[in-house]
This record gives sequence, structure tokens and C-alpha cells, in this order.
Amino acid sequence: MAALCESFTLCGLGPGVGVGVGQGGGLLALEPGPEPDHVLLTDRGRTATLFKVSDQKPLGCWSVKHRQIITCPVVCNFETHEYVAVHDDKVLRIWKNQDINLDKVFKATLSADVYRIHSVPNGGPVVLFRGGGVRTLDVLLEAPQQEIENIISDEVIKWSEAFMEGQQHVLMFTTEKDGDFFVYVQKLKTNSLHKYKLEQQELSKPTGFTAYIKNRIITLLCLYSSDSVYKVLIPLQQNTEDEQQTLPTSLLLNLSVSGSVLKATSFVVLDKDHVAVLGSLAASGEESKECLTIWNTKFQTLQTSKELPLGTSGQLWCYEEKFFFTHGKVLTVMMYKCETASLAAAVGKLKGSQTPDVSSFVDWNTLGDEELVASPESQPSVALKSESRMTLRSKRNTVAKVQPDTLSVGQRLLKLKDVSTTVFEEELRQLMSKAQMPDFQATIGCVVTALVNRCKTNPKYYPQNLLLQIVQTRDLSYSLCPDLMAIALEKKDVHLLQICLQRFPDIPEEITYACLQVFLSISEACLQRTDVNLESITSYIDTEFDNKEVKTEIVENGFNAELEQDICDSKSPEETRVLTDGESCPVGLQKAALLNAVLRSAYSETFILPHLKNLPAQQAVLFLRYLYYLYVKCSEKINTALPGTQSPTINQIMDWMCLLLDAHFTVMVMLPEAKELLSKLHKFVRAQVRFYSELNKIEGSLHELQRLNHQKDCQTYSIEVLELI
Repeated sequence: MAALCESFTLCGLGPGVGVGVGQGGGLLALEPGPEPDHVLLTDRGRTATLFKVSDQKPLGCWSVKHRQIITCPVVCNFETHEYVAVHDDKVLRIWKNQDINLDKVFKATLSADVYRIHSVPNGGPVVLFRGGGVRTLDVLLEAPQQEIENIISDEVIKWSEAFMEGQQHVLMFTTEKDGDFFVYVQKLKTNSLHKYKLEQQELSKPTGFTAYIKNRIITLLCLYSSDSVYKVLIPLQQNTEDEQQTLPTSLLLNLSVSGSVLKATSFVVLDKDHVAVLGSLAASGEESKECLTIWNTKFQTLQTSKELPLGTSGQLWCYEEKFFFTHGKVLTVMMYKCETASLAAAVGKLKGSQTPDVSSFVDWNTLGDEELVASPESQPSVALKSESRMTLRSKRNTVAKVQPDTLSVGQRLLKLKDVSTTVFEEELRQLMSKAQMPDFQATIGCVVTALVNRCKTNPKYYPQNLLLQIVQTRDLSYSLCPDLMAIALEKKDVHLLQICLQRFPDIPEEITYACLQVFLSISEACLQRTDVNLESITSYIDTEFDNKEVKTEIVENGFNAELEQDICDSKSPEETRVLTDGESCPVGLQKAALLNAVLRSAYSETFILPHLKNLPAQQAVLFLRYLYYLYVKCSEKINTALPGTQSPTINQIMDWMCLLLDAHFTVMVMLPEAKELLSKLHKFVRAQVRFYSELNKIEGSLHELQRLNHQKDCQTYSIEVLELI
């Protein structure tokens, strides 16, 4: 039994994004990162990005210089936790997480073009050259300019893979020459190389390869243009004196079902009985549809499929029971599960095989009648064995009357599809109250998804209080209920959006920007009637809506108006009132609290900057005024921190100011009100810089005083006069 579970977007792949598809049609590669939850993306250009999959956030991004191109996918050296890449075919680069500029990291120019670098756990990287030569990275670094032998002459490498067999590396690659395909297997420890010829198939040729090793036997799977998968077995124990052998192929799988043929583009092995295939499913007389499928190779059956209407690049990767593939302009992650193959499961007759698990979400349009069948656990197996067929038939008729507590989450939600709103919400509350059930977090995700689906089908229905209660009391994430914030944005439910921003760790930058735009566009009068959490602002904001100036406390952090007047040699009084004009908060209490939730949310500068450029000019100016107000407030205190439990830090405030100025600098310069604001900001920052410059001048004296005080024993009471010269 195999099933495709929930999916989510890892990152965008559009122009101007760090991980762009580019003109080559897809990514160059996706490789495992240094941790199980990390992946390395290499685009067909200059950039490599490290992602943490569960958080959907980039952890690092590195680029080579303009006019340089990464020609070999970036891999992780699992022994040293370093990253290895090749650009412009021969230039090797090695760096660590903390490195930023690839121009300053280790560089070595090799003597031959590199085809691929393979890195496997418990073994160092292995470098495969285009001529077929192989070196471990350690050996190559001893003499980067060493001569590399040319083994394959006129053949072209089509695919390669590396394994660990015991304590030694095994490298395997396939080549093509004049329509013939060859397989090379090299054991690096013994420096033995074997060449085989692949048996030809009539009117078809291999278009893709994948392989795995078990019990010293390599199983090579070949995807042929005839929409079939063939299997080849290659034992590692071989006589080195044998001449080139021809490898026989055996048919493993025909990619056709019910008259439809799957035109496969790529495939991966999941286990000994299952393979996943990405391609276009075409039926006679119908338009082909791209889809991801899982096949049972033992029983030659299609287990499950998922249509991908936005199209793919034809690439498929699989790590940690997750599929990675491009879908439209995003990189999608889809989880799956595979269980031991049995004939009943393969033909879809296993009881419960079609019942959705709590880890998959409910879609009212895809749940079928068979999902109302009770799970096998709810039926006593001992009694069934002793009953006659007639008794079994009568039992089957009473299955639908099973108590609700024995039904799965999917079954219970399906039964609630047409009930009244009151019953619907009460049943959901009961479902959530069962904290002892397994996969409880996924169950809550199912409940939220069911609520959102009902909101979509009935626009007048919106259970704000129930949704707020769930988000506030449960550990949810955006990926568990991606449509929740979308429906809240549609309803302009700013309170729910605020709570989601505060509690969800994995909100995409596009949604964060949408929340910011809604918060800035909604009127103060409307917000006055809205319930908003004000914890982040009540300790420091004193807002007056009659535009009166509000005096603040004495400045302690190196700035006041009189000092600025003396330092800057200002000619007009207006130029000296940098702080005074900024004392009154430019937004109301509710809007300030909402904006603080945005400031504290996690984001990637690379991905949010394109969205910020779409922010209307007036909203951008208002947001910058508020950021300036917060910056001044932070600077009033010695510790440069705002009071309150949910208040943004000065670093978050400055980061957002820089982002906003980067996105709207031209607009800011052109607008008169923005120019005045920029001038105030410039003067305030200049005063801060001068103040800290003065502090730096006496830093040495302060350190010396601290050292002297440690050396003296001042008893209970003393008076000392110290003169700074």
C-alpha cells in the first residue's frame, strides 16, 4: 500500500528569486544537506541555497560572481560539514556555513572537466570527471593539477550514482555512444573498474536510470522510451580478467493502466516493491495531464497518483520520505508513505487501504463512499473467523452503524459534511478534546481544514471565535492549514491574522506581505471596533489623535534636540526637532499592535523584497513613519529595547527599515512627505553614529577603570576621584 500525503511549498522559483529556475528548465540539482531536515538547491546559474524543509526557510545562500556558472551541483561533505561545488567546469570551491563571499573561500583549478561530485553519508565526496576518471576529494586536493585519465573516449556520460559498500566507495555511471549504452562500475578502494554493455530493446532506448545496492548486488532500473521500466542485476564480485559482458534486462513494469499510458520523465525507487514516476498520463482522445504516481512493481499496479495542473520541469527527487518537484513557479514538497506490499493492498481491496489517515487532510471532493467502511481494528478478528459467510454478510450491512468513537478522523469529518452548523462545531470540539489520540497535531489540521472548506462553500459562515480558540490553544503551523490565513485575509479578520503571525513559524513571505498590506490599508475607525491583542504596545505608545505634540521622557541614549542643534550647525528650528516631531505615534494602538506582529515574524530578505516593491507609496511612507517612531523609542533607553512581551527588537526594526528603503528608495526620494521623513531619519542616525563614536574614544579608559576596580579591595565604603585625560 502506498499513498501520497499532504504537500506544501518550499520556495518560489520566479525571476529575481535566489533559487530561480532560469532558462535551463528546472533546477540543476537537489541534494541532501548536513542535517536530515536540510536540502541543498542548485539552480542553473550562479546560486546554491540551503533550506530547512520543515520551516520552509532558507538557512544560507551562496552565489558565484557574475559571468561564472555553477556547472556541478553543490554537495555537502558529511564528514566535515563543508560544501563543495564546481563552477566553469574546472574550478573547485569549498566553504563552510559561516562563509558569505565565495570569492574568499578555498579555490582549486583542476586539470579536467568535472561531470559530478557525489557525497554519501559515512564517506567523503567522490569526483567523477567527464572522461570517466574518478578521484576521492581528499586525493584530489593533495594535487589539484594531477593528470586525470580518459577512460570513455568518445562516450558521453548520461547518469551516475555513488554508494558505500562496507568501507569502500562504489561509483556507477552509464554512457552512450552511437545508440549503444554502457555501464561502468568502479570500486575505489581496490581501484577496480568493470565495463558492461546494456542489452538493447527493440525500437526503444533508455531515458533515465536509478539504482540501489543490497547484499553486494547492484540493482539498476532503466526507464525506456517505450514507457516501461527494466531491471538489471550487477554483482560486485567479478573476475577482473573477464571481457566486457552484455547485461541482460528484464521487464519490471509497464507504465499503463486502463488504456492510459504514462509518458515518464523521471523516476525514483522508494523501496523494494515501489517506485515513484513523474510524467504525463495520456488517454486516447484526451489531453495529457502531468502527474506524480506511485507504482507497485511486485504486482504491476498503479497505487496512487496526484495531478499537477501547473506543470513540472520533469525532475523528481526523494529524501526522508518526501518528494521534491517543481510545480508551476514553486518547488513543492509532498510527503508519502509506503507499506509492505500485499495483493489486497495492490488491487485496492484491503480494508482501510483507502481510508485517509489523520496525517492527510480532508477534501470533500475526493472522499468516497468506501471511506465510510470501519477500520479493521474496530472489528473483532477472532469472532469473524468462526462466523459463517451469512453472518459476515449481515455484519457487513451493520458496519455503518459503528459508534462514532471507532471511526477515523476522515470518516467522522465526512459524516459531518451536511449537518447543521451547531452540530458541526460541537462535533469538531469533541474531536479536538481527544488529546490522547495519535497524530493529534495533524488531527487539528484536519479540523481547521474542514472549517475552512465549509467557509468556502458557504460564504456567510465564518466561525471566528472557534478558529481563534484553535490557533491560540494548539501548536499549529501554516503548512498544516495553509488555507486558514487565506480565508482570514479574505474576511479581513485582523485579530486572527495577528495571532497566526505570532504563533506560526513557517508563514511564506507572500502571506506575510499580504497581512502587512491589509493592516496598513484598513482604517483606524474600523480598527477601533476590532478586538486586537495590545500586549506589544501598551507599555510604550501614548497615541493622541488630535495631533497634539506629546513630550517624552529625557533622552538617555546619546540624543536630544539641543545637542543635535549644536552638533549639526542647523540654520532653522525645524531641522533641530528630529525627535519632537516623531514623538506622536503615526498610527493608532490597534494598527501598531498588528504591525508589530509583522515585524516579529520570520522571513527571508531574498523572498520578501519582491513583494514589498508592490506596496503602495502612501502605505510605504506610513509604515516607514511607524518604523522611525519605534527606532526613536528604542534609542531613548540605555538597553535599546522596548518594554512588553511581544515588542519588536531594535534589530528587527532596523532590518525592516532597510528592507523598505531598498524596495521604495526612488519613491521615497520623489514624495515630498517622504523626503522630509528621510531627512529626519538621516539626522537622527547621524547623531547616533557621532554619539557612539565618542563612546569608542573612551572605550580604552573604561576598560582600564574596570581592571583597576577589580584589583582594589574597597572595603565597605570608599570615595574615589578618577580623572579622565
